Amino acid sequence: MRKRNLIKQLGFDDTHRRAMLRNMVTSLIKHERIMTTVARAKVMRRFAEKMVTHAKKGNLTHRRLAAGFVREKPALVKLFEILGPRYAEREGGYTRVMKLMKPRRGDSAAMAYVEFVDREGELRKARPPQSTGIKMLSMMTVMGKLNLSAGLPKPPAAAAQK
Repeated sequence: MRKRNLIKQLGFDDTHRRAMLRNMVTSLIKHERIMTTVARAKVMRRFAEKMVTHAKKGNLTHRRLAAGFVREKPALVKLFEILGPRYAEREGGYTRVMKLMKPRRGDSAAMAYVEFVDREGELRKARPPQSTGIKMLSMMTVMGKLNLSAGLPKPPAAAAQK
């Protein structure tokens, strides 16, 4: 039974899968957009977002944790000097997976672009991240318009007769 295994196997053993994900995250940091299969993109997104979170914190401990995962020194420098400050105000959601309409030619695998949001040359503009306070405020606004605390709203015909 596969209990508490959070990462999809993707048809590889553990060492091959880890090496592939490290290479893909390094390529994503270098190029800021890569094309891969949808399944690999969804698994790789978790690790890329963790690396950006390390870069946002930026202390020595997080630099060493990121250096243990990112393969190339120039990509590590770019992560901490460019990507970390770029997403300093953003609370998660640094990457986007965009599915492509055309499958891969050889085996018809579903393909996707993985890219960082809020960058020049992106395929689609990013929506601003919503914090919990904004969601609660919008819910309260909707409830205030419906006036649910006073009971159900009266039908327009009944209100007109009075």
